[in-house]
Amino acid sequence: QLQLVESGGGEVQAGGSLRLSCVASSRTISYYAIGWFRQAPGKDREFVGSIRWSGGSTYYADSVKGRFTISRDIPRIPKNTVYLQMNSLKPEDTAVYSCAAQSIGADDYNYWGQGTQVTVSS
Repeated sequence: QLQLVESGGGEVQAGGSLRLSCVASSRTISYYAIGWFRQAPGKDREFVGSIRWSGGSTYYADSVKGRFTISRDIPRIPKNTVYLQMNSLKPEDTAVYSCAAQSIGADDYNYWGQGTQVTVSS
């Protein structure tokens, strides 16, 4: 089993910053990538960015490129932490942010956290 727990959400004014954390816990499951997604009320879930576990390459949606940064602690077992540093936040960044893992062999993200609310006020 792989558990994902997000933290760090909250309310911030436009232009401010927040750092979200995602703790991935598993003794048995290896993952190909950890991704961050967000979903605003009434909208579809949106890909924010991801980090490849082997090599640490990162990828970002155009809407957050240059403002958001994904990083991770030194990989270890059984817990790993991935961060989403969000700078220059805008009201349109308001959403529930979730992290997800794509386990080795899976075609898509197949483990999800519960999410954490981020609210950006103007």
